[in-house]
Amino acid sequence: MTAQLHTESAAGAPPPSLKTGQVHVTPKAVAKIKAAFAREGVSGGGLRLGVLGGGCSGLSYQFKFDPRPRTTDSVFEFDGVRVFVDPKSMLYLDGMILDYKESLMYSGFAFENPHAKKSCGCGTSFSA
Repeated sequence: MTAQLHTESAAGAPPPSLKTGQVHVTPKAVAKIKAAFAREGVSGGGLRLGVLGGGCSGLSYQFKFDPRPRTTDSVFEFDGVRVFVDPKSMLYLDGMILDYKESLMYSGFAFENPHAKKSCGCGTSFSA
């Protein structure tokens, strides 16, 4: 699945100083995101991926619905699901793959982050 990258600004053109990377979302994760949005009655907007200070390993992933991107966000689209990433979070998320895993022991979103040097057991926090 190929992502389309859009970097939005107030004038509609990407700011010249904003360096953007790439975030990937697997088809299985896209299907689960669409199902969650439909269950919650969400239309429009997208999924905000970010990084916050805290968590047992130092940094934690932010994962929530956002009605619209911010002017400096990188905006990716995967089969109709838009993903918003702010510039500071992109430093930690560039090259990350968001997947959905199902097994006998675990079902949920999984973050495969090349910047994570270690992560906690639950996989929702990491250190870079």
